[in-house]
Amino acid sequence: MGYDATAYDDVEPRAPGMHFLRDALDCERLGVTVVEADDGWEGMEHEHAEDGQEEVYVLIHGEATLTVDGDAVELGPGDAVRVDADSTRDLTFEADGSKMVIAGAP
Repeated sequence: MGYDATAYDDVEPRAPGMHFLRDALDCERLGVTVVEADDGWEGMEHEHAEDGQEEVYVLIHGEATLTVDGDAVELGPGDAVRVDADSTRDLTFEADGSKMVIAGAP
């Protein structure tokens, strides 16, 4: 078969509100995460220098701030940001019912 399919909310969250789809979609290199969050949700600062994974963050609904290398990037619905693998990133949400899709690959 040339494809795999799933519904993100059928995937058990590995962290609060974070549905990691890589395994469910049998991805070899691409990671895809759907985040559902309320006001006050905070991620953990991290980078991907060792695995070379750049990431794209797309806010679907709500309000979020993505801090990249200390620079705060305010996001509204439809906004997208690409982050280099060796840059630090930290994500917070400022609105209830926010939803974001994150994709990353080396």
